[in-house]
Amino acid sequence: MKKEIKKVVLAYSGGLDTSIIIPWLKENYNNCEVIAVSGDVGQGAELDGLEEKAIKTGASKLYIEHLTDEFIKDYIYPTVKAGAIYEGEYLLGTSFARPLIAKRIVEIAKAEGADAICHGCTGKGNDQVRFELAIKAFAPDMQIIAPWRTWEFKSREEEIEYAEKKGIPLKINRETNYSKDKNIWHLSHEGLDLEDPSNEPTYNKPGFLEMSVSPEMAPDKPEYITISFEKGEAVAIDGVKMNPTQIVEKLNEVGGRNGIGLCDLVENRLVGMKSRGVYETPGGTILFRAHQVLETICLDRDTQHYKALIAQQYADLVYFGKWFTPLREALQAFVDKTQETVTGDVKFKLYKGNIINAGTTSPYSLYSEDFATFDADDVYDQSDSAGFINLYGLPIKVKALLDRERENKQGK
Repeated sequence: MKKEIKKVVLAYSGGLDTSIIIPWLKENYNNCEVIAVSGDVGQGAELDGLEEKAIKTGASKLYIEHLTDEFIKDYIYPTVKAGAIYEGEYLLGTSFARPLIAKRIVEIAKAEGADAICHGCTGKGNDQVRFELAIKAFAPDMQIIAPWRTWEFKSREEEIEYAEKKGIPLKINRETNYSKDKNIWHLSHEGLDLEDPSNEPTYNKPGFLEMSVSPEMAPDKPEYITISFEKGEAVAIDGVKMNPTQIVEKLNEVGGRNGIGLCDLVENRLVGMKSRGVYETPGGTILFRAHQVLETICLDRDTQHYKALIAQQYADLVYFGKWFTPLREALQAFVDKTQETVTGDVKFKLYKGNIINAGTTSPYSLYSEDFATFDADDVYDQSDSAGFINLYGLPIKVKALLDRERENKQGK
């Protein structure tokens, strides 16, 4: 039986949904205490004035938890090392931020003696699953309140009307009412004209892009950049050692001004429907590509091919909210083993949205010019390939001979 709810910890971003949730909770749960928690995962100016806003709209306090370093080190880098990209395009920017934020919210809820945790995720989206699976992993008995599944509002338009009625300040209006999620890794855009896949995104519309420029607006001169890795993790840019947060910030800066990392896709949500979104992931796109390129010379063929299968499974687990699961952890152990020799430098030429390979080196490279050359060499006897092909193709040859024999018999 559910106990009476007197104190609620709210996952608070200060956006439309969570802004109106505070007064809604107090109205519908007997004026309960609402403690707001914002996870700082690099969303920057979005946190400005958040405490004043949360208190003014009815929260008793606001925690702002600085999680960016942990986010990159323990969530982003492991995913990059896995090569995990959902449905071949989505770099999981929202997906792997949610488990971290939810884990910290649980810790605060326990410390505060809260009766419930509340989130502002819609009943159609993926984030409700990601938040709630993480909550179940660390507080299996905690009550969860998800207003979007029960409240009277049916649209963001109705939410805006409620906010205006309550005097809640919003940074959006009816014309710019995209559903957005921002962190140090990416910025997502959904809703409005993007709900129709036939509409081209308004990349050049002022205020639409925040982390990038459209490729047309990028410089006419290419820019070179070199990323250095140690055991699968980026450690330096252009020879300058940096910590993980500095790496991502620098790549965002360079990638953003060169129009890198714009992604427009229709993805398959966990709940079963298709959703169209536009993503800005400038630094992440460079980092994923650089890591992938380095692996091509550092991993043997069988490991590289098998790891591609693991990458797809890993991406699905992250997208579906299963970060804190035995399978994800087991896959990570495999991935970490493969990264022992993924050390070296990757050089790119960036030009108007394109990432162009400009040279790759590694002390563990498996590439041998002596064996691969088209010129004369003393290390490879090309006549050996004839015997290999005869054995390798034997099943195909035997089947063809037997098929021909059967056809001849049937023709008599």
